[in-house]
Amino acid sequence: MQCGVKSMSEKLGVGILGAGWVSTQHIDAFKRNPHTKVVAISSRKLSSCEARAKEAGLADVKIYTEYQKMLEQEDLDVVSICTPQHLHAGEVIQAAEAGKHILVEKPAATSLEDLKAMRDAVRRAKVKTLVSFVLRWNPLFETIKSMIADDFLGNVYYVETDYQSHVGDWWSGWEWAQKKKIAVDSYLVAGCHALDALRWFAGRNRYEAANIVEVYSYAGGYRKGRDIDWYGFEVMLVKFGNGILGKVSSNFDCVQPYNFQISIFGDKGTMKENKVWSSRFPGQTGWVQIPTVLPDSVEVTHHPFREEIDHFVSCILKNEESHCNLEDAVNTHEAIFAAMISQTSGERVKLPLIK
Repeated sequence: MQCGVKSMSEKLGVGILGAGWVSTQHIDAFKRNPHTKVVAISSRKLSSCEARAKEAGLADVKIYTEYQKMLEQEDLDVVSICTPQHLHAGEVIQAAEAGKHILVEKPAATSLEDLKAMRDAVRRAKVKTLVSFVLRWNPLFETIKSMIADDFLGNVYYVETDYQSHVGDWWSGWEWAQKKKIAVDSYLVAGCHALDALRWFAGRNRYEAANIVEVYSYAGGYRKGRDIDWYGFEVMLVKFGNGILGKVSSNFDCVQPYNFQISIFGDKGTMKENKVWSSRFPGQTGWVQIPTVLPDSVEVTHHPFREEIDHFVSCILKNEESHCNLEDAVNTHEAIFAAMISQTSGERVKLPLIK
């Protein structure tokens, strides 16, 4: 049974699934939104739920160690899924079948079969979804998209993004992320942020991500077999349906602090992170640097979860689809699975992979 569309004066009841690192930011963002109320928290450990509720000051929140029980709560409208990635598929499908709107952390799925099953369940249920590619709301990302739409770079023909982070035991998810049977691939651990950014910047309209239609990929590096079960470095060449070409790498083998690289080339200008060179600036003799917030930290407190969640709540209340919904995220995930196929076959792989 699908949730009804509520008026702007009614509060949406939100259930948080998972009580780890990122759930703190989901709870805070939903608490701050005037149209939502966190009414439930579910996790395998009762103590984890209680700790999250206490630190957030949620006195009347209901606590569950069984997810299905939370889905049966009458005033629950939205589920925010913050669990490890290998659990997402089943949890999204259960929420969709219960008629709940769904925010799911990235990656949404760890196999093509799960991805298709999730997409089909959401289509049947007609619930609203958002996959948490939260950097779309980063101020630099918003500035870049505005500049592309306003023709500062002209016709974009090539985009590069690189996710570089020497992931290790400083991260709370390190224990499970080391294992290939759970993590699967470096892009599915976190490099998918760079892949989503590549699609976002290749979209010529303000709220459009371009679709990838062809992929070629290599994998290498040195950490596989040492402290991780998957390749720590992958590079992917892609062709978009609009003719733009792109390159994206996911690099967990790098010996350096976290870095997120962006380069965009058009026939009227170039952008590198927050530096711009454009024919819109006559007589330009140096890069114009935009003072803004960069995607330069892995800390969840640095990410714009409040803006992302405000957007999602607005979509639910207005009965509109998000530009970052599951249907859109299918292309990002398909490209990752296509890269795996390409690395094995040595061939280019065309998308879509699922019908």
